[in-house]
Amino acid sequence: MAEIALALEEALSRRRKDGEAGRTLPRVIAGGPGWTVADVVCTCGPSDRPFEERHSGYTIAVVLAGSFQYRSATGNALMTPGSLMLGSQGQCFECGHEHGEGDRCVSFWYAPWYFERLAAAAGARARVRFPVPRLPALRPLAAVVARAGLGVAGGVDLPWEELAVTLAAQALTLATGVRADSRGLPRNAEARVSRAVRTIDADPHEQLTLGVLAEQVGSSPYHFLRTFERLTGVTPHQYVLRARLRKAALRVGGGSERITDIAFDCGFGDVSNFNRAFRGEFGVSPRAFRRVLG
Repeated sequence: MAEIALALEEALSRRRKDGEAGRTLPRVIAGGPGWTVADVVCTCGPSDRPFEERHSGYTIAVVLAGSFQYRSATGNALMTPGSLMLGSQGQCFECGHEHGEGDRCVSFWYAPWYFERLAAAAGARARVRFPVPRLPALRPLAAVVARAGLGVAGGVDLPWEELAVTLAAQALTLATGVRADSRGLPRNAEARVSRAVRTIDADPHEQLTLGVLAEQVGSSPYHFLRTFERLTGVTPHQYVLRARLRKAALRVGGGSERITDIAFDCGFGDVSNFNRAFRGEFGVSPRAFRRVLG
C-alpha cells in the first residue's frame, strides 16, 4: 500500500510548497444508481479550523492513510488506517486534524433509498441510523479494507458495486447488530440466477453490473449478490470476468486476430488488465496460449 501513502505525501508537499490552506480533494472513481465511490485526499492540518458539515446520504469511509478526529452526534472518534467512518443521512459532523496533517480515504456514498433497501434486505426492521461514529480496524473488515486500497491504488480491476454492497452489509452487522437473513433461498432463486447466467453468457462483453443484473431479474442487489454466489460459487463480477475470458480464449486459440482487438471486443478496456486476467485464469499469456494450441 506504499502508493497510497505516497500519494497523500505528494499532495501535502504541494500544499506546503504553495502555502495553501488545507482542503479536501475528492475524486470519483466509480458509481451507479444510488451509490458512489470516491478517492478522498485531505490536506488539512492543525492550523486549519474544522467546520460543520452534513451527510446528505449514508457514508462509509475506509481510512487508508493518515489520521483525523471525527465528531458527530453519535460521539467522537480518532480515525486511523483500517477503520471505518460511519455517517447517517442528515447527520452533522466535523473532521479535524489537530495532531497531524492529512488523510486519505475511499468513501462510499449511498443514496438514502439505496442504503435503506440494502438494510431492509439485510434484516433491519426500521430506518437505520448508525449508533456509533466509527468501526475500528477489526479482523472481519481486513479483506474489504485491503480490496478498497488495492482498487484505489490501481492494482486490480475492482467490482466496486459488489464491494459497496458487501461493505454496507458488514458495517450494518458490526455497528447495529443487524444479522443477515439466514433462511433458505426463495423458491424462484434458481430461476432468477439461471436467467442472469444466460444473459451474461449471451453477451459477456456488455457492462453487466450487479445493479443491472439484479434489476433484470427483479431482485435487490443485496439478495441477488448473496443468492448468485450461493448457487454458482462465484460472485456476478467473477462470473462475468470468466465468461469474457472463456470467449477470449476461443478467439485467441482459434485464429490469428490481434490480441488487442480480442481484448477490447471481449469487454476489457485495458490490454494490460486483459493479459493479467488471462494469465491468472489459464496460467499463460494470451500469446503463449496461442503458441501452445498452434
